[in-house]
Amino acid sequence: MTLRMDVIWHNAPEFLSGLANTIWLCGVSMLLSLVLGALFLGVLTSRRRQLRVAAQTFVDAGRCVPFLLLTYIVYFALPAVGIVLDKWTAALGTLVLYNTAYMAEILRAGWLSLPSGQTQSARAFGYSGFLLLRRIILPQILIAVGPVIGNQLIQLIKDSAFLSIITIPELTFVANEVQSYYFIPFESFLVATLMYWLLCSGIEWLVRRGEKWASLVRRNHA
Repeated sequence: MTLRMDVIWHNAPEFLSGLANTIWLCGVSMLLSLVLGALFLGVLTSRRRQLRVAAQTFVDAGRCVPFLLLTYIVYFALPAVGIVLDKWTAALGTLVLYNTAYMAEILRAGWLSLPSGQTQSARAFGYSGFLLLRRIILPQILIAVGPVIGNQLIQLIKDSAFLSIITIPELTFVANEVQSYYFIPFESFLVATLMYWLLCSGIEWLVRRGEKWASLVRRNHA
């Protein structure tokens, strides 16, 4: 078998554009999900049972619905009830909605893993509510669950491939377009796979660097 890498090279701008779309979609959705997850964290740990149950129901539902099905619902089903979103808004909204449920649960688990004495000490110094969460709790949680957030970002990148069904020109969509036009499925999907691997490997490298930095911070404060 002769690999037609000349075709891949000729379409390199399209592949790079697809990779760029994957990166910005996943990056923006991860940041928004992290912010929303932090807001949900306060509700998940609220002393009001009604709020806590409502937030937990959303989180459980978000984690149980497959991402592909959620994409179908947002882009194809919502117009039936009068909510019409363009494909970019639907793509970003689906990623954020899906990922927020996971981020909220990750942050909640991180909070539960913290020594209770730290929260009690912070409250003794006058911290409460959102100020307690932002200044005392959240920084410690982010350090503790950094590797888990990195893994979730990798999962988000892989899930973003499903956005090709609504014609978002991300990496998988571009690879499929190239292979269907030039009839080179092996070369096209191989290049896309390598790009995903490089992207996820870069995230893993950043996570490992973050773990080393967190360990250094802990030693300095020990």
